[in-house]
Amino acid sequence: MAQTRGVNQARAQKLIPLLRAFTADPAGVVRALPGELRQKRGTDQYAEPDIDEAWFEHLHGLLGASWPCPDSSELGALLADITSRLEACGLPAGRHTYGWYSDAEQSLCSAIWCAVRHVQPDLVIETGVAHGVSSRVVLEALGRNDRGRLVSIDLPHPLDHRLHDQTGVAVTEGCRTRWTYVAGSSQQRLPAVVAGIDKVQVFIHDSLHTAKNTLFEMEQVAAKMAPGGVMLIDDIKAHNGFATFAERHPGYQTIVCPTPDQLGIFGIAVNTAAR
Repeated sequence: MAQTRGVNQARAQKLIPLLRAFTADPAGVVRALPGELRQKRGTDQYAEPDIDEAWFEHLHGLLGASWPCPDSSELGALLADITSRLEACGLPAGRHTYGWYSDAEQSLCSAIWCAVRHVQPDLVIETGVAHGVSSRVVLEALGRNDRGRLVSIDLPHPLDHRLHDQTGVAVTEGCRTRWTYVAGSSQQRLPAVVAGIDKVQVFIHDSLHTAKNTLFEMEQVAAKMAPGGVMLIDDIKAHNGFATFAERHPGYQTIVCPTPDQLGIFGIAVNTAAR
């Protein structure tokens, strides 16, 4: 009996943030809930892809960059600083630390860092911010390049408004001069962002991880992706959105990458068609 009561109390505690979010923004919760449940339950169709254990070297080959990479050694100190910044705010780092969302882990951060350093983009677009780990990595790399800006499209956790004050806390004031934060879902905001630019050279997807949303974002960005441009797509393990894009766009060379904890995989797509 006591165990059942404990389970019921735990379930009630999980529902409280959702009820508060619904009270504050009922329309927003109704719009977000189907996709959130689909993502959380992993109900999309999925076929296990072939993982490339040598993905980091192969990424550098696609970018025409030196290997071993002389720039990747800088990332360790940056990630340690980000972790310290989060801890100073009383926040943990890693998986499932922004509600059930996760910040970018080390391998994805390595791919982002090297893509920005080697491509030398004038514009990077990302979807999804959470604590801002990937945003900070991009902005620091742009700062090293002394060029470029980042546009982040982000819908703060729609089902737990308590987390909104944590959004982007990893980004320092010194980095923000290169940063444009666009509040809202990618379905609402990405088309207008893409329509207003000539080209994008690096794109990072880390928003709603469903096949529909992932494919929508990739197709939107592909319309303006420059030759040699890079897409980095997080958490492709639960759906076929990334694989479907690769089938539709044979001009993109793709890599499927593991994470050190073996809990997730991410994809990289490099536009080699117009080179």
